[in-house]
Amino acid sequence: MSQAAKTVNGVHTELLVQIYGDRVLILVTQLGKVGSLIEASIPMTTPLPLRPIPPALPNPPASIQLTPLLGQPPSEHMQILYNLYASQIATIWWTSNEKEGMLRKPVVVGIALKKGQGDASEVQGDDESPLLEHERVLFREVMDMLSQLLH
Repeated sequence: MSQAAKTVNGVHTELLVQIYGDRVLILVTQLGKVGSLIEASIPMTTPLPLRPIPPALPNPPASIQLTPLLGQPPSEHMQILYNLYASQIATIWWTSNEKEGMLRKPVVVGIALKKGQGDASEVQGDDESPLLEHERVLFREVMDMLSQLLH
């Protein structure tokens, strides 16, 4: 088991990676609990993206399959955000782990994020999926923590 913790935007954020025989569990929590569980998997025929040069993140494969397992995010906006986390976390795992037989394991991502205190002036991006600046910062920091933990 590997874990890391960091204060991001003034909130204690924990990351835990646990490898099992048939899958990998990666938890991201600011609430001290598992939160919503989402399983990410890809077909064996899907080529994996190449590991990019940091700080770039690998692009999740278009054929990634996300399956909600347990729990539900508090809003539709958070559902989109949690799916983004699950896709990116799984892709980082798949592209970072070079051990035989580990590349294609399904990745179960547990996400429990504190609701942000942003306002409309922070919204960036298009109208369909606006992200608040603190969400962007947290996302980037979590991905950096995971990348460092896996290398």
